[in-house]
Amino acid sequence: MKRTRVIAALAVAMVAVGGLSACSPGGSTSTGGPVTISVMEFQQTRIDSIKKLLPGFEAAMKKQGKDIKVKLVADVLTDDQFKTKITQQLIAGQAPDLIDLGDSLVPGFAGAGYLAPIDDYLDKWDGWKHYYPQFKKAMVRQDGHIYALVHDTGVQNLFYRKDILTSLGIDTSQPKTWDDLIARLEQVKEKTGDTPIVLPAGTAWGGGAWNEGFQPILGGTDKDYYSLKTGKWDLKSSGFPAVFDLYSTLYSKGLLPVQDLENPNPWEPTKYVKFPAGKIQVAAQGTWGWKYDWGPEGATPIPDLTTKVDTWQYPALRSGDKPFGWSGLGFGYATPAKSQHKDEAMLLAQYLSSGTPLADQLVASGAAAPRDDLADVKPYADEPKLLQAGKDLATSVYVPTGDGSDQIAQAIATSTELILNGKADGKQAYEAFVKDATDLLGPNLVK
Repeated sequence: MKRTRVIAALAVAMVAVGGLSACSPGGSTSTGGPVTISVMEFQQTRIDSIKKLLPGFEAAMKKQGKDIKVKLVADVLTDDQFKTKITQQLIAGQAPDLIDLGDSLVPGFAGAGYLAPIDDYLDKWDGWKHYYPQFKKAMVRQDGHIYALVHDTGVQNLFYRKDILTSLGIDTSQPKTWDDLIARLEQVKEKTGDTPIVLPAGTAWGGGAWNEGFQPILGGTDKDYYSLKTGKWDLKSSGFPAVFDLYSTLYSKGLLPVQDLENPNPWEPTKYVKFPAGKIQVAAQGTWGWKYDWGPEGATPIPDLTTKVDTWQYPALRSGDKPFGWSGLGFGYATPAKSQHKDEAMLLAQYLSSGTPLADQLVASGAAAPRDDLADVKPYADEPKLLQAGKDLATSVYVPTGDGSDQIAQAIATSTELILNGKADGKQAYEAFVKDATDLLGPNLVK
């Protein structure tokens, strides 16, 4: 899971770039007077990255005759702490003028009227034509508007220890089906005694049990579990029982590290200890793993990472399915509906989502570009794994969702926990999920 899982709430730091001054309602700089806007980041890596870029934005605006100063609100928080704090600020009308949001938060905030639509800004922006079509489409919410400019993305795959599998004589070619992969995992278990694969699951993993574990496999199995048109979830989608059966099979064959998954911080013994040590050989992971988790400055660096670790696409689960990568919208810049500086905030969002400023952020966070013109821009151009992830986006699977994602995530975590506890097989876990999700979502969000 991403780095925010292991970042405890530290201190609230306010890093000011420039001075404070007033501006007219609406945030227009046409008067020529100075304007100060605020931007919020809550992950240390992103804070460090954007802090270096703000002086460049101010200088670029000055060349255009705009006197815009930026105050960076640097508040290091966990995901849940950030969600609570920004919700309170949005309700009170006290949120920063630009907020860097994970995409999963956008539908709820937009639906509640807290965020301003930004379609008009994007239509007039030259950079918009460089965004991949699937991401431009995915940013559109149920009401037909866009509320956040996504500036990073990635592909989730199965990362595997190529060095360990090779030394064990295990085939490292792309597994075409889960049956193929499970047969290899059983060979690993027989030779080492290890539980060789980690897929996020259970209540301890929280939302990651859904968005990093279950959903990527589901999306490559059946894409009809959510309708943007109706805003409803189809809990009878054939993909749900198929994925629950997969988890049950992995559990029954002793291939999942059950004890570690029930750890209060299950990503630590699995991804931060056993995968680096070669005791877990396959891990569901996203592009960020090359930096956040196992890179030289990651949580647990793996020396010679790119020679020891490689990736597979997710294998086909059912007959007729094909291997696939799962992509998703990462973080995006949004401006509150009550902001008085929307024009200036969007100028900053567009600056940070283009050229070298974007390349710097992508490399810092280990993310892929959602646009097609970054391949030759340093330092992004010097990152072969990120460039490859960018190429993989063209053929990856992505299913946009909306209201109810948090409730689905809760139900998936609870139902996969039943499998880990040995209290349910795949069919029983699916039935429990349908009941739980139906109660949590309510009749308006269920097909």
